[in-house]
Amino acid sequence: MHSFMENFIVGFISILLIIYLLATIIRPEKF
Repeated sequence: MHSFMENFIVGFISILLIIYLLATIIRPEKF
């Protein structure tokens, strides 16, 4: 069983990666 904090950290990192990828796709000149 994963602890709540582990799930929270994994989810948080996943969301950050998705936002980063979307940002690079939408505004590639800023990256």
